Amino acid sequence: MRITRPTERTRHETIIALIDVVFFLLVFFMLIGRMDATAPFDVTPPTAATGADMPAGGVTLSVGATGELALDGIALSVEDAVARVGDMLTAQPDLLVRINAHREATLREVLPLVTRFEALGAREVVLVVTPPGPVR
Repeated sequence: MRITRPTERTRHETIIALIDVVFFLLVFFMLIGRMDATAPFDVTPPTAATGADMPAGGVTLSVGATGELALDGIALSVEDAVARVGDMLTAQPDLLVRINAHREATLREVLPLVTRFEALGAREVVLVVTPPGPVR
């Protein structure tokens, strides 16, 4: 009886390892990337003495040092920004409204916005601040 060995099949190159690497990179950049909208101008929030972590979700209104406004990264006038937030609050009454004001912005530019959003039915308006640095 003669026993023959089976012929070896050539292995094809697989791309499974490449797919794994691509998904790893995708997840990595999604985790380290900034997920919120940035304003089209410089906004440096004031430093907080105390405070809690900012809740996620909602809409962000950025106020520049000279009073310019941007809603989720889109520059708008005061009336347009208030109207859009009003429409969003009508569609989603529990919407969180975040105000990210530059440290040089005056209260006369920020506080009327808070009042108008509350009048539109906003249940929660959060002012964004920078956490304090280490105590020296």
